[in-house]
Order: sequence, then C-alpha cells, then structure tokens
Amino acid sequence: MKSFFLRRAAFAILTLWGVTVVVFGLSRLGPDPLLIYVRDDSYGISEETIQQLREQWGLDKPLHVQYVKWITAVMRGDFGYSIAQQRPVLTMIGEHLPNTVQLAGVAWVVASIPGVALGVLSAISRVSVWDYLGRTIALIGQATPAFWLAILMIIVFAVKLDLLPSATKAPPTETFRVQMLHFIMPAFVLAFDPWASYLRLTRSSMLEILDSEFVKLARAKGVSGRAVIWKHALRNALIQPLTVSALVLAAFITGSVFVEAVFAWPGIGRLAVQASMDNDFPVLAGVVLIFGAAYVFLNFLADMAYALVDPRIRYT
Repeated sequence: MKSFFLRRAAFAILTLWGVTVVVFGLSRLGPDPLLIYVRDDSYGISEETIQQLREQWGLDKPLHVQYVKWITAVMRGDFGYSIAQQRPVLTMIGEHLPNTVQLAGVAWVVASIPGVALGVLSAISRVSVWDYLGRTIALIGQATPAFWLAILMIIVFAVKLDLLPSATKAPPTETFRVQMLHFIMPAFVLAFDPWASYLRLTRSSMLEILDSEFVKLARAKGVSGRAVIWKHALRNALIQPLTVSALVLAAFITGSVFVEAVFAWPGIGRLAVQASMDNDFPVLAGVVLIFGAAYVFLNFLADMAYALVDPRIRYT
C-alpha cells in the first residue's frame, strides 16, 4: 500500500509538472510572447517601453530561465496580474472558484443519489418495465447534448412557464429557497450525463454481484431478499461508483465552462471564457493550472479510495 501511494503521488506530481510545461510552452509558441501580455488597444507603444516590459516579465532571458522564474512564482501563489482588470489573478480565481465548487457539489448530489438508486431498481427488477425504463433514461441522458438541454430548459421553465430563474446565482442576501431555485437548472444540466453513467454503472455492478456465488449462498441459507440486496449486493456493487465519484466531481469542476457560460454563473469556467474573449492570458493560464491541479488531485483521491474500499485489491 505504501509503495502504491508513493507511485501514485509521484505520477500526480509528474502530471502536474507536465501541465505547467504545456501552459508555459503555449505562451511561447507565438512569434513574440510579449503580445500575450499587451492589450490589443496598446498601439503606438514606444520601443523603450517594449524593452522595459520585456525586462519586467523576463522575456529577454533564455526559455529555461523564464520557465524557472515563472514556475517559482506560481509555487509561491503568484499567478501574475490580469491584463484586462489589473488585479491579481489568484484573487480573481479565489472570488469565482467557490461558486464553481458549490455548483459541482449540488450537481454531484443530483447525479449520484438518483443515479445509484435507479441503477439498483433496474438491476433487481431485471427484464421488467423498471429495467427498460431505467436503461432508456440512461441512454437518453448520455445521448442528449448539454447545450441543447440547457437552452431547452431556459425556454421551457424560465421563459414559457416562469417557474425558475433563467440565469446567474442568487445574491447571498436572498433566502435559502431562492438560492436553491437558482441552482436547479445549471445543476441538472451539469449532472444529466453523469447521472446516466451512475445508473448504468450501478446496474451492471449489481447484476454481476447478484449472480455471484456468495449471494447465491446467502439466499440458500435463507437470508431475506432485502438483506441480500442492501447488505451484501449493494455494499459490494458501490465500489465502482464510489471510486468514480472523485473523477465525476473533477469533471464537474473542470467541465463546467459551458454550463456557467450559458447560465451566467459567476464561476471559474465563466472567468475562463471571459479571459479568452479579453485575450487575458495570465488569467487563462491560472484557470488552466487550477483545473489541472483539481483533476490530478481528485484522480489521486480516486485511486486511494479504490485501494481502501476494495479489500480484494493488493498493491505491491
């Protein structure tokens, strides 16, 4: 177990280092790296000012020196300053990241609990109406484009029926009920595909466990059907959904760009979209680094969870 932990930790660090190399390399692929730090409306800038800017950002140094200087600043928490807003990038990310984490948490609950429950129902009601209904819903969930579902929900529930707010997050001064109403549509759209994945994964795991020898033995010894399902089968079938949950949560955090853009959610995904429109490379680089770090860390937690919850696994 210790050697596995060390290997996975080393792999996570190596992957994160690779992300920093890619981000830095992309910033130096253009003909002049200075262009990503100067706004498009900065015409007429003097040669003396250009040289001062090169010295200020270390662009007159060799590439390996620039990378060491940049990665050292990043490790200190210095992501630079936004070109568009002239504010620290880390401060801007800190203002938007909690909103993304909240949305991801709600979406994870919406995806995991109903998905696992319907997966169990579909498995224990094999070749029944509930089984066919569950598989049909799962197929629809994985085949439905998120952008189409988001626009459809806005048109139906916000415009036509006027039941839900169309966009953005409710101010903290609003009541808990109003704040939850603002979560419904973006969380549902974000959770729709993973919810279907939970259903299919739980169903397949339950079917495999229900056909195993220890379950047949439990039934032969007279254990009640409810105890077989909830105590023996589900407990073992939840291993795969549990270990996938960390990856799903990482996907919610890193894949919320489109949902936040459509629903005007003030999260880190919308910040990335705005930064790309403003040609604000320091902010975009900071967001990509945060996305990469979140995904690597949660993937590492998924590996650790799998090692802890499944005693059949032996890591050497």
